[in-house]
Amino acid sequence: MNIAIIIYYILINIITFILYHVDKDKAQKHAWRIPEKVLFLMAFFGGAPGALGGMELFHHKTRKAYFWILNILALTIHVVLMYWLLFRSPLNL
Repeated sequence: MNIAIIIYYILINIITFILYHVDKDKAQKHAWRIPEKVLFLMAFFGGAPGALGGMELFHHKTRKAYFWILNILALTIHVVLMYWLLFRSPLNL
C-alpha cells in the first residue's frame, strides 16, 4: 500500500506542475485557460508541491495571495496525511 501512495503523490504532482505550465502558456497566448478551481482541486488532491513548484518556476499566479495561501494549506494537509498513511495508519502493513 505504501508504494501506491507514493506513486499517486508523484503522479498528481507531475500532472499539477504540467497544468501550471500549460495555463501559463495559454495566458501568454491569450487562449483558453485552465479554470482556477481545477488548479486548486489538483493541489487539494495532493498536487500542492507541484503547484508551488509551477508557480515559482513559471512565475504563474505568484501575485495572487489566495493561491499561496490555499496551496500552502493543501501542502500542510497532505504532509500530515502522508505521514499518517505511511507511518501511523493501522492499515500500514
